[in-house]
Amino acid sequence: MVNQLTDTVESQLVLNRTQTIQKIKRIAFQIYETNYQEKEIVLAGIYDKGYLLANMLLNELVEISKGTKFSLVRVDLDKFSPLQSEIKLDQSLDSIKNKTVILVDDVLNSGRTLVYSLKPFLNIEIKKIQIAVLVDRGYKSFPVAADFVGYALSTTLKEHIEVVLDDQEKFGVYLK
Repeated sequence: MVNQLTDTVESQLVLNRTQTIQKIKRIAFQIYETNYQEKEIVLAGIYDKGYLLANMLLNELVEISKGTKFSLVRVDLDKFSPLQSEIKLDQSLDSIKNKTVILVDDVLNSGRTLVYSLKPFLNIEIKKIQIAVLVDRGYKSFPVAADFVGYALSTTLKEHIEVVLDDQEKFGVYLK
């Protein structure tokens, strides 16, 4: 019966494809404007949707910037039990050392995923860490704030935000 209820819950479109792409471009411009003096910026995307978003940001940043080198790092962790899982990066920590890191995720809800995702970066010396999210829901349980936000949305605790970046037909942000 629970599955039937969740299957019948309608999604409300919050950002369509065009609006979502505009938000991604705006975030990319903000990242570049804030970090234009950096020689290299590392975009660390939290797998899976944060990594997709980081890849899209990377494409925009390469297009708008001149002289800045960008790299993409995948951050893997179990979002539901981050203490029990190892947080893995798909690159060595040495390749990130002394660089600016932008940690990217699709939605900032409680801040839990972002806080635990920072752990590997705290084991090395880096220039600075900033956070970019497409949607900030504002229900923080952890002391974390995004430096770059595409869209801030107040919701009830029972509502859920779904970001779709890998389906061209449904591409966008939905409220469930």
